Amino acid sequence: MNNEKHHRCNELADFLKSRRTKILPSQVGLPAGTRRRTPGLRREEVAQLAGIGLTWYTWLEQGRPIQVSTPVVESLSKVLLLDKQERRHLYLLANQPLPPDIPGYQGAISSALQHVLDSLTLSPALVTDQRFNVIAWNKAACLLFGEFSEMNARERNIVWAMFTDEKYKQLYIDWTLYAKNLLGRFRSTCGQYIEDAWIAQFIDDLKAQSEEFNIWWPLHEIQNDTGLSKQLNHPAVGLLDFEISNFDVSDNSGLKMVVHVPLSGTDTAAKIKSLLNE
Repeated sequence: MNNEKHHRCNELADFLKSRRTKILPSQVGLPAGTRRRTPGLRREEVAQLAGIGLTWYTWLEQGRPIQVSTPVVESLSKVLLLDKQERRHLYLLANQPLPPDIPGYQGAISSALQHVLDSLTLSPALVTDQRFNVIAWNKAACLLFGEFSEMNARERNIVWAMFTDEKYKQLYIDWTLYAKNLLGRFRSTCGQYIEDAWIAQFIDDLKAQSEEFNIWWPLHEIQNDTGLSKQLNHPAVGLLDFEISNFDVSDNSGLKMVVHVPLSGTDTAAKIKSLLNE
């Protein structure tokens, strides 16, 4: 065994032992039992809770050069009650690829990012989370898609709105094209969070609400195109042409900012300005 692998195995062994000794039996549903010679869980308890063999787990804590699979790493991270940073560290020590975190619902953005949205006066702009929920917007975006502050969380989901809100079918010049494109991007994202119960329930609910979604979802079409043009038919000012740009928010939150920039050579900017002045 080379020095690098030897060092990694020893680091993994020491990390497992250090975390095992910090956990009380009561924290994992075990009785305190008889007096323990050392604090924390016993090796056999960790092995049993993680669903792995005692001998194999003992070898891990002895720093032996054995291969650790991703399911075992994840099981150990749960048994040892690791937080997000500790879980990441365990994956790195075990030389396993980091799994994507199941997204949580984030209901607000920083004041600085909201200022960016508000400064894009003639460009309707949104911030969405990993589940395609709209969590922030500017005034111009409300002129196109409705007053987000008056919608509930489900209504502010752009996939839900695309397939269940009839005004969207009137708003988009080629609704079928845009709806399929959005569905493909949503499907691509879902693949990263396949264990997210929220997404599973959302898909079931949307199947019940939309005939098109129910037909298209089983096709497994994937779309990662983030640069799009868009034509909308606004009920008050008519045809609007936009270039669409998507930006990752740089705080590792998984948020995206979607900006609709009026297409040059068209009267879209002037129409947005007229709507804002009403």
